[in-house]
Formats: sequence, structure tokens, C-alpha cells
Amino acid sequence: MGYSGPNSAAKRVMTEHDSDLDFDFFDDDEPTTRQAVDEEAPAGPEQPPDQRRGSRRPPPGRPPVGMTPLLRLAGLIAFAILIVVLLVFWISSCSSASKKSSYKNYYSKVGVVANQSDQVGRELNDALTTQGIKYSALVSRLNGLAQSEQQNVAAMRAIHPPGPLRLEHQEALEALEFRVSGLRGLADGFGQASKAPKNVTTNALKLLLPPSQRLTSSDVVWSDLFQAPAQGNGGVLEREGITGVAVPGSIFVTSPDFASSRYWEAILQRLQGASTSGGTSGGLHGTGIVKTVALPGNQELSQTTENTVTATTDLGFAVTVEDTGDSQEVQIKVTLTIQQSPSPIVQTKTIDLINPGEQKQVVFRNLGQVQFATRTTVKVDVAPVPHEAKTDNNSASYSVIFSLG
Repeated sequence: MGYSGPNSAAKRVMTEHDSDLDFDFFDDDEPTTRQAVDEEAPAGPEQPPDQRRGSRRPPPGRPPVGMTPLLRLAGLIAFAILIVVLLVFWISSCSSASKKSSYKNYYSKVGVVANQSDQVGRELNDALTTQGIKYSALVSRLNGLAQSEQQNVAAMRAIHPPGPLRLEHQEALEALEFRVSGLRGLADGFGQASKAPKNVTTNALKLLLPPSQRLTSSDVVWSDLFQAPAQGNGGVLEREGITGVAVPGSIFVTSPDFASSRYWEAILQRLQGASTSGGTSGGLHGTGIVKTVALPGNQELSQTTENTVTATTDLGFAVTVEDTGDSQEVQIKVTLTIQQSPSPIVQTKTIDLINPGEQKQVVFRNLGQVQFATRTTVKVDVAPVPHEAKTDNNSASYSVIFSLG
């Protein structure tokens, strides 16, 4: 028997110890309870380690572990699509609101210019219908109005329209330029007419009618070439999907007789009379009441019998006045009075201009509350014009009982 020596014993001890360590290391991976179960379980065929560890199944109702990332990815994609859709909708809404704001701002600025131009037209009418005005004063006022209208042209040029309205904007500019040209033409025409006052008809046709037609045309250009193409069916606003935006109108000429030679002949005659006599033109002067009708039924009132008038919510009276002389008359005051207690109803209207033999109607509405089943008097008075000798037909009184409709 040989002797191994101390080194051999130590090696043997270390080898056994290493085996124990290896065994203990693998046993620590399994729970203690698992060891007890394994020891008590009957011996059987040993399963591979991979099969034993993969025997656990996911709880019921939960997707397999491999499906979870796919579901998360699908959810993220759906969320991203929703964000994109909302973003596109928001951008579209902002773009639509911005477009509408652009059109609204444009028409708002144009509306200011249109109102100022309309005011020039009213001042023109006042100048032409001023009683006793002379040539020099009228020419000066017309030149001043032409300068005011030129400022409106400049203001319109400073406005920048949306792209689809460029052509319409140019038409509005042309309408305003027609007004400047017409006013200057009238000023020049009256200036020349003052030098040859006897040729009334020639002066009216040659000097005044062409510029007056420019002024009349300006209203047509504004209406048909600026307003209509934008707000009509199939117009610019409809094509651009713009709603709730109003296109401003503009009316410069207030008299329907503006393009008539007779209208200007009568004005020249009146100016000639004012220039020679310091007052109105020569010849007969006068006005008269032709008839008075109750509205809305057009019931003509009688001065000799009692009138029963149904008082509806839109009750009114229309008075027809005639120029009974042979001279043009201007600024004629017409007053309607309903004599009732405690306070009468009184309204006054003005006829700007009326030519010899012409009839004009004055309408009174929004009269307020009238008294029912009580006899009252409706009275109409037309103020006498200068040098009017006969005034008995300037007033009319009607006995009226208002009934509830």
C-alpha cells in the first residue's frame, strides 16, 4: 500500500467539496417548496429542464405574451391617425376662418368708402335743389364735391382685395372715377352755361346731360359689376365658401329724372332767374295737393264725406303733390297732422325738386298709435313756394274715424 501524502488527501477533500458546491448552487435556483414536492413525488421519467420551466401558462383572459407588443403598436398607430385627422381638421377650420376674416375686412373697408361716396351724392342733390343758388356758388360746390370724391378714389386704391375679387375691385374703382368725372363735368357745364344763359335747351343737352349720365352709370357699374358678381348665385363668395359676409352697395344718384334733359333744362331756368333777379326764376309758381290716400289699402280720402279708415300695423298716408306753375320748384315741405287729444301726430317730408306739371308722391308711415272709434281730422299742408300767388289748394282736411282691423 503506497503513501499518497498530504497533497493527495487535500486534493480529494477539495474535489468532494467542489461537487457539493456545484450541487448546492443549482438547488438554490428552485424554491424550497419545490424541493419538498420533488422529494415526495413518486419517481417517474425525468422531464427536460426546458419543458419543466415552460409549463407555466398565462392567466385566462390575457393575450399571449407575443401579442402584447403588436396590440400596443396598433393602438399607437390608431392614436397617431386620430391626431393627424384632428390636426388636419383644425388647420382647415383655421384656414376657413382666416379666409372669411379677409373677405369681411375687405368689404368693411369698402363699405366705409361707399358711405362717404353716397354722402357726396346727397350733397350734390342738396346743391342742385337749393332755392336761390347762383351759378358761381353752384360751380364752387360742385368742384368741392369732385375733390371729395377724388379722395374716395384714393381710399379705394389703398384697399387690397382678396385675389378672387381683383376684377370686381377694379369695377368699383371705375364707378368712383365715373363720379369724379361726372361732378367735374357738371361744374364745367354750369360754368359754360352761365356765359350763354339763353340757350337753355342746347346747354342742357350738350353740357349737362353727358356728365349726368356718367353719374347715373356709376350706380349701375357698382351694382352690376361689383355687387352682383360677388353675392349672386355662383358668385365669388359662394365659390369660395364664404357665408355671412355682406357686399356693400352704393347709390349716388337720388333722382330718377337725373338723366333727363328736361330735368337739367328746368335747373338752368331756375339758375338763370336767380342770377338775373336775385331770387327765383320768372313765370308762374305754385303747387297743389292732388289727392291723399290711406295705406295699405289705397283708400282715397274725401274732403266732403266722413272716411272710415282701418288702422293696421302698417298704417300710412300717401299725398300726391303737383307743380301747378311753369317753373321748377325745390325743397317743398309737406306736413301731415292727425289732430287727436292729448297730443296730435305730426310728420313733415320734403320734396327735393319738382318740375312744371310734374306730380310727386310723399309717403308718411310709422305714425304711432291713433285713437279708435273717435272722429278726428287728418290735415295735409304744402308750404307755399317763393312767389306763389294762389295757395288755396295747398291744404286739405279730411274727417276720419279709425277702426281696428
